[in-house]
This record gives sequence, C-alpha cells and structure tokens, in this order.
Amino acid sequence: MNDDATMDRDTRAVGARLREIREARGKTLTVIAGLAGISESYLSLLETGKRALNRRSRIVALANALEISPSELFDLGASPLPADPGTESAIDAIRDAMQAVAMGIPSGQVQPLEHLRVRAETALAAKQACRDAEVGAMLPALIRDLHTSIDAGRDDAELLRIASLLYPMAVQSWLFTVYASGDLAWQAACMGRDAAQRLDDAVAFGVTTFGLANHLLTTGGFALAGQLLDATPETGDDQLNGELSLTRSLLAASDCRPGDVEAPLEMAAELAQRTGNGNAHYMSFGPANVDLWRMGVALEAGDHEHAAELSTAVDLTVLPPKRLVNYHVNRARALSRTRRRDEAVIALRAAEKISPDSVRRQPDARRLLSELVTRARDDTLGRELRGMVYRAGLPV
Repeated sequence: MNDDATMDRDTRAVGARLREIREARGKTLTVIAGLAGISESYLSLLETGKRALNRRSRIVALANALEISPSELFDLGASPLPADPGTESAIDAIRDAMQAVAMGIPSGQVQPLEHLRVRAETALAAKQACRDAEVGAMLPALIRDLHTSIDAGRDDAELLRIASLLYPMAVQSWLFTVYASGDLAWQAACMGRDAAQRLDDAVAFGVTTFGLANHLLTTGGFALAGQLLDATPETGDDQLNGELSLTRSLLAASDCRPGDVEAPLEMAAELAQRTGNGNAHYMSFGPANVDLWRMGVALEAGDHEHAAELSTAVDLTVLPPKRLVNYHVNRARALSRTRRRDEAVIALRAAEKISPDSVRRQPDARRLLSELVTRARDDTLGRELRGMVYRAGLPV
C-alpha cells in the first residue's frame, strides 16, 4: 500500500477539520485552493487525509484563505498532553511572576549582580542541556528577583543585559519545549525585548529579535518577522548575525519565497567558517548548526529526500543536547516521509531520551507519533514506538 492510500488518524482528523471550516464558510474547493495558492486536487487530497498538512507555508496560506488562525486547523479535540504536575505548576508560577513584573510588583528580593548572573547562567546552561525540570523550577523566583533588583536601580545596565538574554533563550525556549500557551511565550519574548530597548544595546536587541522572529515563524506572522529582521541594526557579532541570517532563510522558505532562501544560508555558512563552532548567547552557532538549519529549511520546502540526505552530514559531536533534539526530530520527520519509518522511530526515541517533553508535548513530534503508530509492526521497534505513544498520552 502506498502513502497516498495510507491515511493515519491525525491526518484524517486535520483534513476533516479543514473541510468542516471551508464548508462552514460557504466556500468551494476552487475558491479556497485559489486563495491558498494550491491546486483544487491537492486541497481535496488534504481534506480526505491523503496528504499531510505539515508545512508552515501551507498551514498559514490555508488559514488566511479561511480567515482563521493557523492553530484553529489543529483544534481537533485531540488527546490531552501527558499529565505532569511539576511542569504545570512551573508554567503557572512563571505566568504569575511575569504578570507581577508587568504590574510593577515583582515581589522578589534584591540580589547582588554576580549572584543573579550565576543563577541566570545556570538556568541558561540547564536549558541548553535539556534539564527542563530544573529550568522550570528555577525561573519563577529568578524572574521575580531579577526585576526587583532592576527596580532597585542597582547595576541597571548589567541586569537588563541578563534579562535580554534570559527571556528569549531560557524562559521563552522552556515555554516552547513544554508547549505552554503561545501567548505566554510571546509575553516572555516581549519582556526580553523591553529589557533590550531599555539597555539600548545592538547585541541585546539582536538576541531578542531572534526570539521574537522565531516565535512569529511558529504562528505564521511572516510579514512581521521580516520587518523585525530588517529593522535590526548591525550587531558586530558574527555568531549572532549568523543566527539571524539562518532565521531569514527559514522565514523565506516558510513564506514561499524560494529565491530568497539560499543567500542568507550562504552568508551564515561564511560566518560559521570564520567563527567555528561556538556558543555565544547560548545559540550554538557554527558550521554544524548551519547544517542543522539547512535540514529545517529543506523540510519546510517539502524536500524530504534532501533533508534526509543533509542529516547525514551534520557533525553531532559538537551540538549541545538542545540542538541534538531538534536534529533527531527533524531527521525523523524527513525519514518518515521517505518511507524509512524504522529509522524515523529510532530518531524519535533518541530525541525522547534527551528531552522527553520535546517528543511527548510538541505538536510536530506528537503528530508524527500518531502517524507512525498506525503502521507499527509487532516487533521490537513497534513496541518501542507504542511505548513512546503511550508516554505521550496518545491512543495506542
């Protein structure tokens, strides 16, 4: 049986949701397909579940054609996220802390600069190492103490520098990993931006642009992401400039501008050759990270064969755990679309071993698990897959 004839439950559910919304809008296949820039026959394949809706560009194009938000296409009443009282408690505590800061009453303790710096660096390093339970436990008090100290007017510039890095690279990143509310992650990104603007520093501004732009990429805000990147001043920091170039390339792929994809990738590659593999701003920029982003761009362009091929060239020995998880999940996505499902299961299991939440809670990984389990065999890999599906709280 070929892929066109094999319809997994999740893909069918998304297709049914797409058709339901289109019909509720009173629009024909021809009209919505035209507005979304796809063929009527391809839209029909999506609605019947014979093609998966798994690219940002198509999700956003269809959402715009239907005049809904992208998330509404996936509002399926699907299986809830796996219960984790510690994670949910940490999300609530971070929300409370950020709301208190926004109200001007952080209610923390004034701490010495070096003490806060060490705490922030510990949280950032733990996030990069995928020690996410530790990160969730550290962040609420750190947010409160950091802003209480800022409000006290001591070491203001250095504390703002810490905040402009902590929010995008630890708070926003952690909220994304555990799939907390998108609005909460956006609030974290904006709080980092506010610190950078108060600091009036080009590097801090660039770091927070990275956080904001990548958040907008996940929600389909391509135009605004482009405006942010274009408005970012020269930072004088090759590693940061490289990461921003990589973001521009992924934005172009997501926004269906293939002619604008390669130039920023090549610029990033040139900068990476100059810098080598580094870790400025906890971004892990270097040749290996450029190769990893190339995989992501190929996936976004729908070139799964090329993405799978690119995955064999990535130097995994220099990537921190956080980036290794991204590698394994993207490799699994590419392999599953090239009918190498056993290898896809192995890649997902490798990601889960490093960061359980990245597989059990993230939508891309959960959709891939749902798809793969419908074709799981009764062998060792099949049992491994069903174990991951079970731990993700999905129907086995």
